[in-house]
Amino acid sequence: METTTHINKQRPSGPWSLAWYRELDIKGKKAFNASFGGWAIDAFDFMVFSFVITSLVNLWGIDRGKAGLLGTVTLLFSSIGGWIAGILADRYGRAKVLQGTIIWFSVCTVLIGFAQTFEQVFALRALQGLGFGGEWAVGAVLIGEIVTPKNRGKAVGVVQSGWAVGWGAAAILYSLAFSMLPETLAWRALFWVGIIPAFLVLYVRKHVSEPEVFVKTRAAQDAGMQKPSAWAIFSPSMLRTTVLAAILCTGMQGGYYAMSTWLPTFLKVERHLSVLNTSGYLLVIILGSFCGYIGGAYLSDYWGRRRNFIVFSALSVISIVLYLRLPLSDTQMLFLGFPLGFSACGIFSGIGAYLTELYPSANRANGQSFTYNFGRGIGALFPALVGHLSQSTNLATAIAVFAGTAYGAVFLMTLLLPETKGQALE
Repeated sequence: METTTHINKQRPSGPWSLAWYRELDIKGKKAFNASFGGWAIDAFDFMVFSFVITSLVNLWGIDRGKAGLLGTVTLLFSSIGGWIAGILADRYGRAKVLQGTIIWFSVCTVLIGFAQTFEQVFALRALQGLGFGGEWAVGAVLIGEIVTPKNRGKAVGVVQSGWAVGWGAAAILYSLAFSMLPETLAWRALFWVGIIPAFLVLYVRKHVSEPEVFVKTRAAQDAGMQKPSAWAIFSPSMLRTTVLAAILCTGMQGGYYAMSTWLPTFLKVERHLSVLNTSGYLLVIILGSFCGYIGGAYLSDYWGRRRNFIVFSALSVISIVLYLRLPLSDTQMLFLGFPLGFSACGIFSGIGAYLTELYPSANRANGQSFTYNFGRGIGALFPALVGHLSQSTNLATAIAVFAGTAYGAVFLMTLLLPETKGQALE
């Protein structure tokens, strides 16, 4: 039976308290802070692209299909890089691989700001994806192995909320850059800024040690001269879990990327909002996203993983259809953005803990990275497909079609997978 690192077990706490954070020891808190900050930075670097799509279309004369392909290629390569990072994390350590992924990702982000052609951006977005793929999965395993079973959903889910923080920072800097700089320079400046916060996190990450669970597992493997196999997650005992979890992650990420990648363009082109107004609408959605991450994190421990996925997938479909298809006024759209962000992001809060609980320690980072990044790779096709479909219909319809299909897959896979709430890691 695996152990977890915690203190202060006697202090009473309710289901919605912050006691889970107080129970972490110093190493656990450093690991949490580093993973949260790293995920926020990755969100900033990745989501910046969604704000500059329109500029690239206008300045370089590319169509929406090509623009969507730039979003897709990062996600496709992240599925490869993420699986590689998971395999390396099971062999060499979670903290070590975590540091490497953020350095790679940040450097590639800055280089995009110097690109002169579509082909150069395409190549750099592909390289960017190799680092992006491993960041979340490895960080989620690191936190999942540190906290107690009763708090695992909350801790890993709150780390996920770092995405909303990074997304919000990207929206704010987008407004500033495009208000103060000419468009030809503003989009490049957003990518250049992406390198600055990475260095702030690297210092913290150097002080994050490996979870006790991983150290003991590696010691046992070394004593027996056994190395974890990258293919173990496809063995007969784990194949069904791997397939179903991969499809579950595909639905979650396909729905999210279909919506988030094209939403700034939808607001600017079809709703005819200015740069500042577009940012205002997005900030409401991002605020809803942050609240959704936090709410989903606590509900995944309170309700259980499966019920959490079912409720949030249903809310996501309803919110997207209402937001995109109803003849809403600008004021109504502003307020409806909150539940849209809440549901689309809250569904992710339970997935990190869930995948951690589905796999044994020797193959945990491998299994979690593969399933999550397989979902990201297939879900990556959705922005490109939305872009192509929007050329024969309006953008709102294209987003709604692919997002609805994705969340339907989430609902079906949830019914076929087991509940793991409160499960000790074995």
